[in-house]
Amino acid sequence: MNIDIRKSIKENFKDSALEDFRSSIVESISSKEELALPGLGVLFEILWSNSTEQQQNDFLKIIQEHIKD
Repeated sequence: MNIDIRKSIKENFKDSALEDFRSSIVESISSKEELALPGLGVLFEILWSNSTEQQQNDFLKIIQEHIKD
């Protein structure tokens, strides 16, 4: 079985409100479920692809700062 995760995640969220995104992200992170990681990765990919270079650098700084925790 071949599943297009990107397509599936986009389809699941296409009519979602901002609070739906927030709830899903918070739930995925707080549950610490490994199965949530691909979905979060798709959302991050969308964020990264639609961000300016300065925003991307800001994300990288945040990640670098907190990866050491």
